[in-house]
Amino acid sequence: MSDMTAKIRKVFAENGGILRMVPNFVPRPFGTAGRRMRLHPDDYFAFGMERGAIKERWFSSVVEAMNGPLATKNEGMSYVSCSDDPEDKILFADFVKELGAELVGEDVFAKHGTWPMFAKFFDYNEALFFHMHLKAEDAAKVGRNAKPEAYFFPAQYNPHEGTMPATYFGFKPGVTKEDVKKRLELFDIADNHITDLSVAYRVTLGTGWYTAPGVLHAPASVLTYEPQWNSDVNSVFENYTGGQVYGRHSLVENVPEEHQDDLDYIVNMTDWEANLDPAYEKHYFRPPIVNHACDAYIEKQVVYETEGHFSAKELTILPGQTVTIADDGAFGCIVVEGHGSMNGVAVESPNILRFGQLSDDEFFVAADVAAKGITYVNNSKTSPLVILKHFAK
Repeated sequence: MSDMTAKIRKVFAENGGILRMVPNFVPRPFGTAGRRMRLHPDDYFAFGMERGAIKERWFSSVVEAMNGPLATKNEGMSYVSCSDDPEDKILFADFVKELGAELVGEDVFAKHGTWPMFAKFFDYNEALFFHMHLKAEDAAKVGRNAKPEAYFFPAQYNPHEGTMPATYFGFKPGVTKEDVKKRLELFDIADNHITDLSVAYRVTLGTGWYTAPGVLHAPASVLTYEPQWNSDVNSVFENYTGGQVYGRHSLVENVPEEHQDDLDYIVNMTDWEANLDPAYEKHYFRPPIVNHACDAYIEKQVVYETEGHFSAKELTILPGQTVTIADDGAFGCIVVEGHGSMNGVAVESPNILRFGQLSDDEFFVAADVAAKGITYVNNSKTSPLVILKHFAK
């Protein structure tokens, strides 16, 4: 047994199958940070000015961010904390590789051979550019996976809603592929105003959406909890937004080289039927569903009907309560309000974090531990303990 293997198994055993995760912040060179992730105001440019501000925090990730040649090693990949020393950490991907089904569950490991999803906090002060994530067949041509994703808007992390608290999805009825091509022809010439062809939906906190691969969208300026598939791949159809210009590279960087000047190919990467769905809100809006409510806790399904990819729940333990709750699979989680414990492991939502500091707000729970039931204790007499949980299918 190697030293790494021995350490992984030691940490896994000592923590009773509940892994404490290291905060995993990701910078982006585009957009303006919403500054709602409870990161210290001085730390948003911790990666350096050239990299841009920190605008995302990734959870339970075994994949790297698609962040260009300046990206640091393993950027976007989560680490497991092995002690109270911030430098004493091991990649979550190494835990998954070593423990396999023991960690992520028999069904998930047999189906995927890894932990196949991650979640993130997405925190921009303006609406992001109008873009899509590639469908499976198109992503495979550039060596990547398709990327379905879901959105949930937690009130606890939204003290302000930014400059554009509405998301554009798809196209208005009657828009044609020729209409879209005409906008893309302007990419190097002028503002293509492509969202003139789209429909914006006002964000309601405490609700969410599902976005399938191939659906064009411009996410709102609201901090969003986003469970999604293991991929970071897109094509940007909007060349100017939020005061920033996006070059043609952003449109074609995930298009095979031989098709980068072929607008028919690029437009056909979209899921055209879904983009023009006249009942888009009916089919893709996700209001929360209450799974259980009693004097001790409330559990809501906040991500569901994702074509079998992933799901998420919001668990609220009411003040002073202790409950034991079982789940049918391994999950990652982020504590968004309150403090208490999970099977005796201290959990706490931070008021403020310094970059590089450990926290007690993010964890990954092994499948068997989740199935046996976790005892949650809310140590506050006045505040709820609120936890968002993300699951793979």
